[in-house]
Amino acid sequence: MADDAVAEFVAVMRRLRAECPWKQEQTHRSLVRYLIEEAYETVDAIDDAETSGDYGHLAEELGDLLLQVVFHAVIAEERGDFGLDDVARGITAKMRRRNPHVFGGEVGEEGLTAAQVDERWQRIKAGERGGASTVDELPSALPALLYADKALARRERAGLTTPPPSGPGQDIGERLLGLVAEARASGTDPEQALRDAVRRLPGRDSPA
Repeated sequence: MADDAVAEFVAVMRRLRAECPWKQEQTHRSLVRYLIEEAYETVDAIDDAETSGDYGHLAEELGDLLLQVVFHAVIAEERGDFGLDDVARGITAKMRRRNPHVFGGEVGEEGLTAAQVDERWQRIKAGERGGASTVDELPSALPALLYADKALARRERAGLTTPPPSGPGQDIGERLLGLVAEARASGTDPEQALRDAVRRLPGRDSPA
């Protein structure tokens, strides 16, 4: 069962922390670079799988990403902060709160559209945080296109205007922001659209 496999993996990580010198030295901060790297490698595996139809490599990369989650949880467990069970309970409770159309038992909720579900999610999330989310709360380390996309989404939910599409007289940053706004208006994920465009470049993998 999946639960047995996860429990075995947690036991492996606990032993590695106890017996492996390198892993004993790691901290939450020292592992940040690996967490970011594994997240991007997972994205690459998804892109490759969409092209090839082979999702086997994605399973491997998700395992590497799971390693990072469990590694952090084991470190926190040693410090007495929290454990993997606490992480799982927290996200389970969050999913139940933010998806009342599934877990709330309200009549008629099954007819909601994806857009309505997302709008409710954002409203519940804002309520949990004591008010509407602001651009300042976005992680500054997000890739620039994703950061711009999320910032515009939050401005729109706050009733603020979105910059017009790029035009003459704007600097390159303003033009890029305008293109993100244009992508949002068409229902396109700008980050993924740019990744796809780069992957379509002729000779992309050719040696320089």
